[in-house]
Amino acid sequence: MVFGYGIVNLRIPESGSLKRKRSVLNRIIKRVQNDFNVSIAETGLLDNYKMAEIAFVIVGNDSRFINGRVDQLLRFIENLRVAEMLDCKTEIMVVSSFMETPDWEVNKYDEF
Repeated sequence: MVFGYGIVNLRIPESGSLKRKRSVLNRIIKRVQNDFNVSIAETGLLDNYKMAEIAFVIVGNDSRFINGRVDQLLRFIENLRVAEMLDCKTEIMVVSSFMETPDWEVNKYDEF
């Protein structure tokens, strides 16, 4: 299993209120969810109407595919041109299967 996640810091220069900031962020979040089928949410700088922090997670089974999708997602947010991307931190994490078969066999009289 492969997780690709990231935190994106945005600047919204034309925003003059929290209401305007929320409308811009909702536009970004809804478009990303619809086009990429990822989990994404505003995670920081909630009271600052000029700045925003959003985080996303993509899950799959191929690290090259996930890495490509993360790159596409970041380019997509930048190409929307509703907010300026200031900073971005991403990470791809590979997790081995925790449901692997054990090397030993369990008999009905074994203690756990």
